[in-house]
Order: sequence, then C-alpha cells, then structure tokens
Amino acid sequence: MISLTKIKRFLGWRSTPKPHITLNDEYYTLLTPFRLPLILTVMTMLLGTIGYMLIDNFSLMDAIYQTGITFTTVGFGEIAPISNLGRIFTITLIIFGFILFSIAVGIIAEVIKKGELQKILKERRMLYEIARLKQHFVVCYHNEFTIQVTQQLRDNHVPFVVVDPREDLEEIAKKFHYPYFLIEEPHTEAGILKSYLSSAKGVITLADNVADNIATVVSARLYEAEIGRKRKYLIIANAKGYEDEQKLIKLGANKVVMATKLMAQRINAMAVRPDMENLLQEFLYKKDTPLDLEEAKVSRTSWLVLKKIKDARFRDIANVTIIGIRQKDGKFNPMPKGNTIIYPECKLLLIGTGKGILKAKKIIRKKEKPEELKHV
Repeated sequence: MISLTKIKRFLGWRSTPKPHITLNDEYYTLLTPFRLPLILTVMTMLLGTIGYMLIDNFSLMDAIYQTGITFTTVGFGEIAPISNLGRIFTITLIIFGFILFSIAVGIIAEVIKKGELQKILKERRMLYEIARLKQHFVVCYHNEFTIQVTQQLRDNHVPFVVVDPREDLEEIAKKFHYPYFLIEEPHTEAGILKSYLSSAKGVITLADNVADNIATVVSARLYEAEIGRKRKYLIIANAKGYEDEQKLIKLGANKVVMATKLMAQRINAMAVRPDMENLLQEFLYKKDTPLDLEEAKVSRTSWLVLKKIKDARFRDIANVTIIGIRQKDGKFNPMPKGNTIIYPECKLLLIGTGKGILKAKKIIRKKEKPEELKHV
C-alpha cells in the first residue's frame, strides 16, 4: 500500500517548516484580556435566546436572531409581536450589550496601545520566514563589520539572519537592509533556536568584545553536538589580538579574522604584487566577474577516485580547469599535472565560469563515468 508520505513526495507537496520557538504561549497570554468579553457575549446570547423563548414563545432561530440584533443594537426592530415583559427584557439586553461593547473597545484599545501584540505578531512572522531558510549564515552582533559582511552576502545571494540583543535592531535592519533579524543574545538557547541554527551553514560572530565571540562559538559547537549534526558548522569570528585569535580557534572557530592583520596583508599584496592582488580582487569581491574559483570535494563513491586528472576532461566538457588539489591531510598541490592521481576525499580547486563549475561538480558527484565523457 502506498503511504501518504510517498504520495506527497510524488506530487511535490512539502510541509511548511515550523520554527523551533513559535511564541504561541506569549501570543495566547496577550489574548487573555479578550476572554472576559467573549465569555460575556456568549452568555448574553444564551440568556437572551432562552429569555425570548420563555417570555414570548419564540422559536429557537427567531430567538437567536432577535437576541443578536438587540444585543448588537443594530435596530432592525421586532421580528414578531413582543409583550411588555419582553420589551423590558429587550431594553435590559440593549443596555447590557452597550456596556459590554464599551468594555471590549477599551480592552482592545489598551492592548493595541501597549504594542506588545503587534510586536509578537511581527516576530512570529519573522520566525516562520527564518524557518524556511536553508544553508544560511547566522551573523551575530551589529557593528561596522556586520554592515560590510552582510552587504557582501546579499550581493552573492547568500541568506543570513542578524542576531543582536539591542532594542533598536528593527530600525537598524531597515537602514542596512537586513531581511531577517532577531533581538536576542546569540549564545542563548532562544537565540540559537529562533535563528534556526539547525539548518544553517554556519555562524559569523563579529562582536567588539571577544568574550561574546567566545560564548557564541562554544554555544554553536555544543548545539552541534547536541543535535548530532554530521556536517560541522563553518564558524568565522573576529579578534583584536593574537591571544584572542588562538582562544577562538581552540574553542572551535574555523577561521578568525583580525582587522589589522588583514589590512597589513592587503597592503603588502598591493605593494609587492599589485597585479596579483587586483586579480584576486576580481575573483573575491566583484559579483559580476565572468570567472569563478571554487573547491569541489571528491567523495569516496565518486567515479573519479584513483583516476588521473586528465581523465576528468573538465576542460573539454565544462570549460573548467583544475588548478590545485588539497589532499585529505591538508597538503596542497598547486598546478597539478595531468598524470596526478585523484584520491578519495580530496578537494579540487576549479577555475571557470559559474555554470561550468556547477557542471563539473555534477560530474564529480556521479558514481559511474558519465556518458558524455565516453565520446570525448
């Protein structure tokens, strides 16, 4: 028997991902003041219906209708002759309805005035949008580095969520075009769950204080172990000095960037090899460059394992060239020759167009030699 899951997969139906924290409790708590008017409304409709049925022998539907138009004071008149006692009952119902309506309006105005309900609704909407993201980056703390980093991520169409505890983050997000943001401490459970770190590619923590960066790195690695994630997070942090850099690396950061060191390297590259620095800038920073530079991992099951580089024929098939191989132990072999053997779990450094590199990656992932290579 075909299961419902298989049918949904065949039809392409996908369930909408839900955030880890939905804020339902907070939402229902803010709706608590509306319970009293709602209960009184139901009770009034019930008593009014029973009253008209007992006093003037109305049918059930006539009694409900008469109670409704009387209680809401719309003034449609009597749908059937009403006795004097019934009219006194009607006047009482109108007065009670007016009082109840005034109370309800006051409660609604008070809730709206506080602004908490609108705030919760906005955050819930944001959480559901974040839950749809895949392979995004969680960018922690807003500052000048964050502005530049998020601009590059946006230009390269990489999704990201900015997390910072400051209360004015919404205004900052509008000014600097942060599509997703959370007012939370990034290293707390709420910050981790709300940013949907479970489906993220990694974390970029850019706090001015190294203690905040340390707390974020450690929290991300602990969460990674807790959910049993197979692919490790890519964690990038900034530091002001060498000691802070070493601490962050020991605690789990993959890359640590120091502004002074990075600036010195760029200036040195400009001074010593300006042409090479200009070429790297074309690859790394310009989004409309016709060429791309990217690493592709060769899995154990790839048909390329233990084959020679010349057997891949990437140049003929995808107009892509292998300009380097990084072995599993980290050793890098630049400009490998055609007879170089491709070992499992190594990484091929490819240069070519974005479309060509994408095609080359598909070829690498295949378990058997592709048909197009058999005719080249």
